[in-house]
Formats: sequence, C-alpha cells, structure tokens
Amino acid sequence: MTSSTAHKLLAALAAAALAVGGLVHADRSLEPAQAGTVPERLHEAHAVLDEADGVVRQSAAVSEAQHRAVLSYWTPERMAAALPISELLAQTLPGAADVIPRPEPEHQAAPRDDSTGERWTAGGRVVRTTGKVFLTMDGRDFTCSASVVDSPNRSTVVTAGHCAKDGTGSWARNWTFVPAFSDGSSPYGRYTARDLLVSPEWSKRADDSFDLAVAVLNTDGGRTVQNEVGAQRISFDTWTDTRVREGVQVYSFGYPAASPYNGRELHYCSGATRADTGGTTANGMRCGMTQGSSGGPWLTGFDPATGVGTVSSVVSFKYADDRRTQFGPRFGAEARKLYDHASGL
Repeated sequence: MTSSTAHKLLAALAAAALAVGGLVHADRSLEPAQAGTVPERLHEAHAVLDEADGVVRQSAAVSEAQHRAVLSYWTPERMAAALPISELLAQTLPGAADVIPRPEPEHQAAPRDDSTGERWTAGGRVVRTTGKVFLTMDGRDFTCSASVVDSPNRSTVVTAGHCAKDGTGSWARNWTFVPAFSDGSSPYGRYTARDLLVSPEWSKRADDSFDLAVAVLNTDGGRTVQNEVGAQRISFDTWTDTRVREGVQVYSFGYPAASPYNGRELHYCSGATRADTGGTTANGMRCGMTQGSSGGPWLTGFDPATGVGTVSSVVSFKYADDRRTQFGPRFGAEARKLYDHASGL
C-alpha cells in the first residue's frame, strides 16, 4: 500500500531533487563523458531490465571494463562530495530545511537498547557487514547505507529501494558498496554492483511498503564480500501479526550524512517498533538518524556483544510531521523473492 502522506524524508525520491536540481547546479554543467564514468553506450549495451516472478532486475557493472570504470569514477573527492538526496532539496526548496531532522548526535560508552542516533563504538560483526553506498542518479552523486546478508553467492547486500531505483524513474549507476567505511577509508575494499533488484511494487508505484532493494556485487581482487567481512542472517517471517502488535525490538544502523551528522562513521538507533498508521505496512521506531542512513539494516535478535543479528528490514523513510520516527518495510514474501532471485545470480 502506498502512503497517503505526500512528503517524506530519507526516502525523498530523486525525481523531486532532479526537478529542482537544475536550479542548484545550473552553474556546474555535467560533462557527458567525465573521466572514470561508465560510457553511456557501454552501460546501455549491457543493461538488462527483467521482470519475472515478482522481481525487476537491472544489470550494472557486468563487464570488467565497467567494473574498473566505476571504481575509477569514485575518487576520494567524489566520495567526499556525494550528498543525501534530500540535502540537495534543502538547498533549493523554501522551508525545506525545516523538515530535515536535526537532533544532536550523542556518544555512548556502551551499547543501549534505547539509542536515538549515537555513534556505534562497540565493534563486532555489524561494523564489517554494514557499509556506505555511493551511487549516481541522473548525473548526481548520492550516498546510502547497506548490509551484507548470508547468501549462497556470498555477494548479496540489502538496501532501500530508493537507493537503487528512483521509484518509477531512473536506476542508479556507479553503484558501489564500501563495508566498514570509516572517515573516508575502505578497510575491506570497494565492491561494485553487477545486478540491482527491486520489486514491481516499488518499480511501478514507488510503494513505500516495498522500499527494498537487493544488490549482487562483483568481487574485489577475486574475493567475495561475504568471504571478506562475513554476513548477517536474514529473515522473512519476523513481522507476524502478534509481534507487530507487541512491538519488535530492533537495532538499526547506517551512515547519516545530513546535519548534524557528516556520514563519516557508523551510527545506530535501538528500540521497540510500532505499526505505521500513515498508509503503509511499514513499522516505525524512535530514531534521530538523518538522510544517508537510508538502506541501513534493521537487526532483530541483535547481540551488542558480538554485533550479530538478523536483518528483518532496512531504513526507509520518515514523515515530515514526525521527524523522530524512522520507518522500515516488513520483509515478507516479496523480499524473499528478491533475495532468492539474487542468490542465483
């Protein structure tokens, strides 16, 4: 079900940004063949749009040349300059700054089960399996978050749908995952996407109840991402009616980049969830993390001592009139289709 609320944060679609983007960047024209970009004809020659069994798939960097071009594109300068989509909006739309959450980031000595956006300093597997995503949408560079999940191909990550495809609009390009990103470093390498998958509900209707994407990654130096950093479990049966009513305890992780955060370090929220009453089947939790955390994992059954849990949702959106609650789609049958399809690629 698509939400009836017109304006959301975190999942503000790229189309909205692009509608005003010309005003922001009119003085900075984009060259059609910037050094390091994937040539349009090369990309299109290998692009495969496939819809079958409840999956919409777009191939990305499928050749070695494309893989190298994407890695070359993401220079340290471009990575540092990439912004969350709605931060672009805030620069142009009157009053837009008023709807961007601006909590004060806190720091903690030990993990808490009621964090509203503190920096994660406890280590564990979650640091390695969570990463920052860099992508280009219609010529502009943005950031998201994602998580490695256990898969037969050992190359699968999950993120938000709007971090792979602008709803009914464009697919992302130059899609790259950096696990354990920290202050500009890539301690476990950089992994380009070879396939991006979303559900038809997201591709055709931008339905926020299905704001989920799965990416299948290329290897880095011949090693799969799961072999390099490990993985988290994934579940598609967490959100039973009973558990939704009672509230599921969740830890969410991501790289918030809109003020007062800077996107350089991993942060987290934790707490019980509640069902959305705004028109989606998503669940919400109290969280002050801002744009850039989109696509980060919601972990249930999480052990703060080891950093191990089960991915049951991802950071998706906030309502403009409730900036302290972060929502995530419930992983169910549709999410399983994406995962199963990706596992065979």
